[in-house]
Amino acid sequence: MSRSANPNDSLDELASLVSAAGAGIANRILQRRDKPDPAFYVGKGKAEEIRRECEEKECDLVVFDNELTPAQGRNLKDVIGVRVIDRTQVILDIFARRARTKEGKLQVELAQLNYLLPRLTGKGTELSRLGGGIGTRGPGETKLETDRRRIRKRIQDLTEALARVRKQRALLRQARKDVPLPLVALVGYTNAGKSTLMNALTGSEVFVQDMLFATLDPTTRRLRLSNNEVVLLTDTVGFVSSLPHHLVAAFRATLEEVTEADLLLHVADVSHPDVEKQIAAVDEVLASLGVLDKPTILVLNKIDRIPDAELIVADRPTVKVSAREGTNLDVLKEEIVKGLALRRVVRTYTVPYEDGQTLSLLHEKGDVLEKEYLEEGVKVIVSIPWSLSQRLPHLSIRR
Repeated sequence: MSRSANPNDSLDELASLVSAAGAGIANRILQRRDKPDPAFYVGKGKAEEIRRECEEKECDLVVFDNELTPAQGRNLKDVIGVRVIDRTQVILDIFARRARTKEGKLQVELAQLNYLLPRLTGKGTELSRLGGGIGTRGPGETKLETDRRRIRKRIQDLTEALARVRKQRALLRQARKDVPLPLVALVGYTNAGKSTLMNALTGSEVFVQDMLFATLDPTTRRLRLSNNEVVLLTDTVGFVSSLPHHLVAAFRATLEEVTEADLLLHVADVSHPDVEKQIAAVDEVLASLGVLDKPTILVLNKIDRIPDAELIVADRPTVKVSAREGTNLDVLKEEIVKGLALRRVVRTYTVPYEDGQTLSLLHEKGDVLEKEYLEEGVKVIVSIPWSLSQRLPHLSIRR
């Protein structure tokens, strides 16, 4: 069974997720039902069919596109005779493989333990021997204790550790506000090309690969815009449709960068046949974070694959780019300037001739509109970030 109106599309994505987790696809089975079977999800007859298919193809794992209840998972395993996992476990396995920072690993382990805790019943001792394969990566590699009390204690410790991470991020954000730079966050469906776009815009070398969730931990780089303003550009974890809420909750510390951003760049793969559904799925997650009304630019990436693609009608500024080919990146930068325009102010300063440092700063950080040499100094009319205007109270100002 599948989750979406077009079940084959959903199974295609599940197949991509399974491949990204390192497993091969032997077959795919689709069942249409009015409602899930409470005991087996697909019904016992279909479960028997899956068992026979596994025996014929010598499969050792069955992956369901829907989240299974603990009872359904146990019942299916008893009938099919091999390990049975669901979409959430596959995503968690990919997250565990891709997490590099301490924060990312904490978030993955917390999500895994919250998922596994209700599944620790009579046969839960098997969970202590997890490791080495799809749907098993993470806590099992450190011999996961199946005792509920110990797991709850570990969940509490992880929650407290992530709370400390949030405090550290709050301190970093406050430090940014002391010498503030606008924050622009890249968001989008997984594999839409966010990391490639970050590399193209900033000249950095963020890891890029054509796979789902190629990058997990957030990365921030400086980006200089066409008006000389410098902004911070942050790459965030990719989304998928129906991302489980407990996964969003576990990664809230990372996603706080999205909530704090001044502008969002919603990157979408315009060459994907379901691009509009993917855009809607990302909007759903943004709505859950309370940032759907934040200033956003829709960036339709990969136009090198379909250069004649029609522009998707959207209620936000839209730019077609190719991050890989560098197409229209200058147009995108102009749109970022427009999107951040409310953070810029026009000021008139009289800078003493001996204060060459401030004059250089205005030229470097701002867009000088007019300049006049007076007896008392250089009069400049300049468009600058509001944050910079707060650092120059000593100058003679005419609004």
